[in-house]
Amino acid sequence: MLPIERLLPRLFLILLAGLLALAAWQWRAGAPVEAGMLGLLPHGAGDARVQQAEQRMREPLNRELLVLVGHAQRERAIALVQRIGQRWQAERLFERVQWNLDADLHAVREQLRASRLALLPPADRQSLIDHPDDFIRQRAAQLFDTFAHVALLPTDQDWLGLGARAQQALNPHSRVQADLASGALLLEDRGITWALLRARTHGDAFDMQAPPDIAAEVERAREEIEAAGGQLLAASGVLYAAAGQAKATREITVIGGGATLGTLCLLLFAFRRARVLLSLLPIGVALLAGITACVLVFGQINALTLVLGASLIGVAADYPQHYLSKSWAGTDWRSWSALRATLPGLSLSLGANLIGYLALAFTPFPALTQIALFSAAGLIGAYLCSVCLLPAWLSPLRLSPPPAVLRFCERLLALRAHLLGRTGSWPLFALLLAFCAGGLWQLNTQNDLRQWLGQEPRLQAEAQRIAELTGQQPTSQFFLVRATDEAQLLERQAELTRRLAPLLTDGSLHGYRALSQLAAPTSALEPLRAALRQLPEHWQPLLTAGLPETALRQELDALLNSPQPRLNQILAGPLGEPWRPLWLGADANGVAGLVSLQGQADAARLRAIAEGLDGVQLVDRLGELNQLFAATQLSAAELKLLSSLAILLLLCLPFGLGGALRVVSLPLLAALAALACLGWLGQPLTLFSLFGLLLITAIGVDYAILMRENIGGPAVSLLGTLLSALTSWLSFGLLLVSQTPAIANFGLAISLGLLFAFLLSPWAGTPRQAVPGLAAGEPA
Repeated sequence: MLPIERLLPRLFLILLAGLLALAAWQWRAGAPVEAGMLGLLPHGAGDARVQQAEQRMREPLNRELLVLVGHAQRERAIALVQRIGQRWQAERLFERVQWNLDADLHAVREQLRASRLALLPPADRQSLIDHPDDFIRQRAAQLFDTFAHVALLPTDQDWLGLGARAQQALNPHSRVQADLASGALLLEDRGITWALLRARTHGDAFDMQAPPDIAAEVERAREEIEAAGGQLLAASGVLYAAAGQAKATREITVIGGGATLGTLCLLLFAFRRARVLLSLLPIGVALLAGITACVLVFGQINALTLVLGASLIGVAADYPQHYLSKSWAGTDWRSWSALRATLPGLSLSLGANLIGYLALAFTPFPALTQIALFSAAGLIGAYLCSVCLLPAWLSPLRLSPPPAVLRFCERLLALRAHLLGRTGSWPLFALLLAFCAGGLWQLNTQNDLRQWLGQEPRLQAEAQRIAELTGQQPTSQFFLVRATDEAQLLERQAELTRRLAPLLTDGSLHGYRALSQLAAPTSALEPLRAALRQLPEHWQPLLTAGLPETALRQELDALLNSPQPRLNQILAGPLGEPWRPLWLGADANGVAGLVSLQGQADAARLRAIAEGLDGVQLVDRLGELNQLFAATQLSAAELKLLSSLAILLLLCLPFGLGGALRVVSLPLLAALAALACLGWLGQPLTLFSLFGLLLITAIGVDYAILMRENIGGPAVSLLGTLLSALTSWLSFGLLLVSQTPAIANFGLAISLGLLFAFLLSPWAGTPRQAVPGLAAGEPA
């Protein structure tokens, strides 16, 4: 054995030991795996304020769980929600669990009384200013209405009814009311009483620890409530995270395990030697290197990267096939000799694969950047294992595989030669182009965030039902409002909400929440105070109803002379809790606050509303991402051309310009045929399928290189190509079983492309004689 053949395995084992030690250190505190898909999306293009606003709006999704417990009997619904809430609080799964009105009612009443003017909705303010007689008559009628809304402030503390109107405006679209006896938060719908429970988790929903436990506890509560004749509805990002983790685990098992098992069976079928299963070792090294590299660079690895990374198994298994398949050459096969003969082609394949995968890193999507790093590190690890260690472990092996497989490939080549003898290449090429043209004509593009996340029908149905029952339907759209100080911020938010009124009228929006609802701007309070000074001229109906004029004047004096609380004081009180996330605080550039929306409105109308308003910006993350998906299609095509050019330059070194053009053009044509197939099958062209085309070129070049080098003869080269293609189809084809549309579309595009890459690969070169010196390690 040559010194280099002894040295390489030892060096690789040292490197592998270091890699294992690094991986063990990275996993010392548990699996560094992230389940959240949103972390893989591009970050917004805005400044620090926009980033802060987006994080603030995402926090309820990540940390809050909303549960409705329904029962035909009101008392049973209250008892069930109390039982669940007390158990959850005792088990410490959550930071906070609320199933009843636990606020200090005295503090609520005091704040409501002190902030009546600021809390009064714009419509009531305007009514009091423009039509004081109507306002007073309505108040007099309320005093004797037995079905009127239960007010927190007694009549002797709110003679004019401003507190009652402010109370109704605090949550106008919610149907949830507090049960005064038990404190439970209830709503009625179609003979069912629903009791509301809110819970807040200790950490982010998308860690790998809490979501499965919380989801299991929700299912336990569901079974318990259904056994008692009730119903349970739940909505939270925690539940989506748990479902995503479970789905990722299943798919990693199916894709990774299926690809590995399929490759194992293929090797046993092809070579009939158990020792040849050592060629699966590069797969394990590839996965280890990919995961370790991602954790090293990004701090963690996403579940989506693991699912797509499992498809790397097929590519990593290709490298040993380069020299294992030469055992059909009819010579005495030896591992090191076969490696030396195929090392140039193996190295070219690595280079082409790396160019294709690393092209993904130049996209604006962190998901593809992480997948690119995972794949590049994995391919390098698989290559080094195949070149340095595997030949030493396979050295005692003497392969004499069954000739039936080789005869099959010989018959395929004979059939191809017969077909070409009758038609020639050009008619077949023209037929393929016609097929491509017809498919491309039918191809439609589709770019939607749902292609990333997939669907969770039950969770979506429950979330929609909760929105219908509670009247709360949060959306990813919101307005960011900036100003120099609090007064200007409230003025700008008030003007914005005035412009939103038509959208509420026509049903485009269900509602909104703004800081100006809690603290009216000064410009709105001054006309209101002026109207209040004139109110004694109009309050005769109240006097007729028996209200003492002295009490009315005392209340009027208190309203006119009491200073209105500042915004931070109102937010600190119990009434300000729902509005606190909307306040972003002050920085060097001033202050900022949010206006959240209920219901998904047309983004163009919302942008039109914000036009001309200084400091007001619409943040529509979903719309921005969908636009970015469409815009990135052009950059994907550019990356495709650049990566193909890079591969062409690489292949010019061994094959010359003419040979390199032939080798590169075949996988490009295969990618075009894959696009046409999507059109014929009625499948949309998505951003993910476009990026799959990058990999078709990179991996398809591997097949063309094998045929171009022609080591061992055309039939042996085709057999090696077939084995490589089969391992790749096993991996990428299994992506089709994924429930995430983006992954399934990715796998479909690559599988079709690799099929055409295999069918076209014989055109990469001309037949040559088998190489007699293969056993001696002489390259062809």
